This record gives sequence, structure tokens and C-alpha cells, in this order.
Amino acid sequence: MTRPLRVAVVGAGPAGVYAADILTKSDADVQIDLFEKLPAPYGLVRYGVAPDHPRIKGIVTALQRVLDKPSVRFFGNVEYGVDLKLDDLRQFYDAVIFSTGASTDRPLDLPGIDLPGSYGAADFVSWYDGHPDVPRTWPLTAKSVAVLGVGNVALDVARILAKTADELLTTEIPPNVHEGLASSPVTDVHVFGRRGPAQAKFTPLELRELDHSPNVEVIVHAEGIEFDEASMHAIRTNKQVEMIVKTLQEWAIRDVGDRPRRLHLHFLEAPVEVLGTDHVTGLRTETQELTGDGNVRGTGVYTDWDVQAVYRAVGYLSTQLPDIPFDHVKGTIPHVAGRVLDLDEAPIPGVYTTGWIKRGPIGLIGHTKGDALETITSLLEDAESLPRSSASADAVVEFLTQRGVPFVTNEGWQRLDQHEVALGAAQGRDRVKVVPRDEMTSICRG
Repeated sequence: MTRPLRVAVVGAGPAGVYAADILTKSDADVQIDLFEKLPAPYGLVRYGVAPDHPRIKGIVTALQRVLDKPSVRFFGNVEYGVDLKLDDLRQFYDAVIFSTGASTDRPLDLPGIDLPGSYGAADFVSWYDGHPDVPRTWPLTAKSVAVLGVGNVALDVARILAKTADELLTTEIPPNVHEGLASSPVTDVHVFGRRGPAQAKFTPLELRELDHSPNVEVIVHAEGIEFDEASMHAIRTNKQVEMIVKTLQEWAIRDVGDRPRRLHLHFLEAPVEVLGTDHVTGLRTETQELTGDGNVRGTGVYTDWDVQAVYRAVGYLSTQLPDIPFDHVKGTIPHVAGRVLDLDEAPIPGVYTTGWIKRGPIGLIGHTKGDALETITSLLEDAESLPRSSASADAVVEFLTQRGVPFVTNEGWQRLDQHEVALGAAQGRDRVKVVPRDEMTSICRG
């Protein structure tokens, strides 16, 4: 009897878990091992979604069902390139799928962007989401803050900065994050978009959630609410754009209330310089005008904004993996339909990719399913020609054990999950995250 096709998936975020799910639902007989460098699975669902988004975090229920399948094993706290390398994986598996996502900040080339007080949104998100590998404290000393970008991450960052800490006590926010936010003196958060409201990248739901806080006044600055021919076409043909524009227009003409904190939305203002000598003391923007096709050009009118911190939220970027080709311009693994290409643009047998490291950090979590389907289709088409490993299914367990890697199984992760839920129940919350990696691993391993 032939044995199952053995597949390793590196990265247990949504992309990796969806790939495993599609494989298990195919007609192929498969065994899948998911490797994750953190002790907990789910990637950006756990460490990239703001804690006050419980509806989005509900996706973990579906992801956990995949981890619970008999043909799937989870190996947490195992870092590719440190605990095992590509040659090791190819020794133990017939195919390897890389789905390590994108978790660092895309750079922004502005004068002063590297000043103290200028931060990447991804780093801040990792802090407030309790990522185990980032510092426990965050320098929240600014009264007025600028956020650069108008995507969902920019709105998440702005909302977390503007809300009072106690508003987040119903969420899974870790104690150190609550303590940090409680000390913040912030009164004003300014969000800047280079283009117009019809070109904003956030979703209607994300936008409307800004206005739910009893302590935050959302102010849309009317001078940036302008539309050109391309904007009007987008409004007429895209329901989501129409909803966003309608909401922004309504907010732009309403009376400003007296809530203690203010969140400002500015459109057609392009950041050109972060001001300061030894620390951020301001932001300079240039007013833009629409050019008819949805693009913009500068008007030569500049404004200096009195802010003491700047957060850039202009996109995520993937990190190159050891022994895997990487396109440094696109920030992705070169591939054709998920088949990883070598330097001569030939497919590397048995090596695949999916998710943001395959296509770039584009789209919401749900878009990852179609991406995974393409990759798994390619893998299954190649299955008969893949070189088969001669190792046993448990060889990787012996390998990690001999190397002293304190890996975490699905059962161990569920111990941590139950522990966090119990911590939350004691406070009337759904969950309280455990942050230190060694504590997470200790709980997982009993």
C-alpha cells in the first residue's frame, strides 16, 4: 500500500491553514505538518488584528477545526532557518509550502522618517496585540499624533491610539498594553491620506467603527472631500466606495461634539517631511489636487502639523527566507501558480508558496482561500512526479527532540488557549493573552 503524500507547511497563519484545509478536502491521501515559529497558531489573526475586532477574530474557530483534523499536525515554537532548514524539510517531506506572510513595515522614503518618535505601524500592532517577540512597553508620550495611510491598518492604529485604555478592557488586551495605553496623554490623532476619499483603502465597516467610541470625536476635514471623474466613476460602480464616501461626506458637515479625544481624517494631504532634530516635533504635508484619473499632483501649498509622534501605515513587507529565492522589489517569492522558481526561473521540485509572501500583502483574510487553492492545485498536479521522502512520519519529531527544540503540539496550544480563556473569564472577558514566549511555551508543554 502506498503511503500518504507528506506535506510540510511553514507558517500557520490563515494562508498556511487554508492550504492544509484544501489539501485535506482533496481526493489525495495526505499527511500535513504545520510549522509555526510562535507557540500559538493563526498568524496575523492573533497578532495583526486589533483586539476590539472580535468578529474578525471569530475566524479562529474555523482555523482550529483544520488543526484538529487527524491528518494535520501542528509544530509551534519551531522557526524555519533556525531550528530546521530547507534540506531538513525535503528529507522528511515530499513537498514544502511556504506561507510565512508579511509582518514587517514597508519603508517610507521621507526626510526625518527615522527620527525618534517615528514608528512603523506593524511594530505598534505587534505591541498592542501582545506579540511575544517585541518589547513589553511602548513610548506613548505624544499629545498629538500623525498616522500616515488610509488602509484598515492605519484606522486600527488610529483607533487604538485615540481610545481610552479602559474601553479596551472588554477585549483580550494584555495587562502591559492596558497599562501603557492608560498612561497616554494623547488628545488628537490625525490620519493623512495622499489621495481623495474615493481612493481610500479601508472598508466601510472599519470606517464606521471609528465613530463607536463615547470618548472619541471623529472629525472629517471638509477641504479634502473632493472628487474627479475617476472618483465619480468609482462611486457609481463600486458599492463599497459609495458607502465610504457617503459616510465621510456626512461626517464632514456634522457639528463637532465635545468628546475628550479627537480623531481627524485628512484627505489630499501628502506627507513630505517629518520635522525635528533629535525627536519628532511635527509633520509637513503638501496639499494635493486630483488629476481626473484618480491620481494626484502637488499644489505647492504646505502645512506644518504640530505632532510629537508619527506612525507610518503604508503596507506590510515580507522577509526573505533562508535558501528560498526572493524578489526584493516586489517583496515576494518568485513563483508560477504557487510553484517556487529558482534563479533561472525554473520550478524547484516540491517547493511551493501561498499567501502574502506569494502575492504581496494585498486583500483581506478571505482572499487567501483562492490563493491557497491555486497553489494546492499545482501541488496536486505535480504529486505523481514529486521525489518521495524515505523518512518515517515521526522522523521530524525525533529530529526536533534531538536538537532540543521545545516544540508545541496542537494539544499543547489548546492548553494555552484554555488558560487564556480562564484568565479572561475571571475578569468577565473572553480571553486575556499570555505575552512572554517562555511562559506560553511552559503552559503549552505542561
